[in-house]
Amino acid sequence: MKRFGFVDVTLRDAHQCLWGTRMTTAMMTPILEEIDRCGYDTINILGGAVFDVCVRYLHEDPFARVKLLCERLRTPTDALTRGQSLYTFELFPDDVVELNAKVLAKLGIKVFTVYDALNDNRNLESSIKAGREAGMKINGWLTYTLSPVHTDAYYVARAKELVEQKSDILCIKDPTGLLTPERGRSLFSAVVQAAGPIPVQLHSHCQSGLAPEVYQVAIESGFAHGYTASEPLANGASLPATEEIAGRAERLGFKTGMNRKALKRVADYFRWLCVREDKPAGVPAKYDPALYQHQIPGGMISNLRYQLQTMKIEHRLPEILEEAARVRKDLGYPIAVSPFAQYIVTQAVLNVVQGERYKTIPDEVRKYAAGCYGKLAAPISGDFLDRIDLKEKDLVSNRPGENLEPWLPRLRRELPGALDEELLLAAFYDRKLLAPLSKPPPQYSFRTTPLAELAGWLAQRRDIEYARIRFAGTEMTFSS
Repeated sequence: MKRFGFVDVTLRDAHQCLWGTRMTTAMMTPILEEIDRCGYDTINILGGAVFDVCVRYLHEDPFARVKLLCERLRTPTDALTRGQSLYTFELFPDDVVELNAKVLAKLGIKVFTVYDALNDNRNLESSIKAGREAGMKINGWLTYTLSPVHTDAYYVARAKELVEQKSDILCIKDPTGLLTPERGRSLFSAVVQAAGPIPVQLHSHCQSGLAPEVYQVAIESGFAHGYTASEPLANGASLPATEEIAGRAERLGFKTGMNRKALKRVADYFRWLCVREDKPAGVPAKYDPALYQHQIPGGMISNLRYQLQTMKIEHRLPEILEEAARVRKDLGYPIAVSPFAQYIVTQAVLNVVQGERYKTIPDEVRKYAAGCYGKLAAPISGDFLDRIDLKEKDLVSNRPGENLEPWLPRLRRELPGALDEELLLAAFYDRKLLAPLSKPPPQYSFRTTPLAELAGWLAQRRDIEYARIRFAGTEMTFSS
């Protein structure tokens, strides 16, 4: 039988999409043994937002989390970086990019996933070279979007570039869930052919509600793996449920090797975690044709809605999303993924609130237009160029990393004796942000049972004075 494998995103992209990336390490550790038993080929544990939120909001050392998870999981682990930007929106010089790859390999990462938000694969050269030298498998991503220039031929050309860069795996990343079964039938076979013997994966979100059908087309087209999440943290803005995609693959005659009992135990844990932490579980999204115009990811729309509420202009959200589609066209169809989704939305908000298009243009948008982040997919509109007044001297045509001086010599002078992880954190963040990370981590639990979870939860509640649990003829009583 042919086999279709799975990459788990429950510990990374799933809670990034549904919980604002607020899953702590302590929430992960009790269920790691069961995740190991599920039969995943790889477990994705790190990405840009996860790294950033660890530092800024959870006050956890992201490298310590990676080390702990790599030590506890027998399944190979995967880390995702954004090319020359790594985890933040800033471009970093090659020496920082290369050191980051070496550190991840040292901590135990086996699959090193890299992508560029513009699909400018020149921005992956440093990461791929360093990751390969450190002994990791390289997974090169093609970021999907819709526009007149993002054709099948465009993606075939980008796939061939990643093959030439000696990627071990290729993946189509669909961050907003824009893929349809119809487009998949033409695009997937073309990319599989371009990849040759290199396995191809699919990473598609459920924002349009079509992702499960798209995954089925990918399976039929010869894809090797799909990225999925445990059912309670799947769907919505997240990715499809492992349970559903495994069922589809098996009905098509593919072997998956997934352990249904372990998948259920993992799902039961995360279903309970949603209750315990008062976090939302994923629900299937309704088809929204407007998504195919503005193309803004669901998590970003939620954040935008909250920000507009604080400004008391939430009623203008549809207008802003409509403007975002026009801004994206004017900017040469950048892909609505970090950081460019943020730039598109910011510019759209300014245009709407100020009542005049491009009255104010943020510096980041100017840098994008000048090519500071990489090669644009299409020319910028005349309207925008008239407003921005770019000079020839401002334009960047070479690989952006070539324009940056090395940082590590300065950091090593400033932090003598610092570990490589400490040097990287100092490159990414202000010292004040890093201060809370020096606190000792909590004592982690690496095993749990439903009864232990319930008892622990009841013991922490201040609004429950008395509880009785009855099961299998036995009673347990708790009182404050």
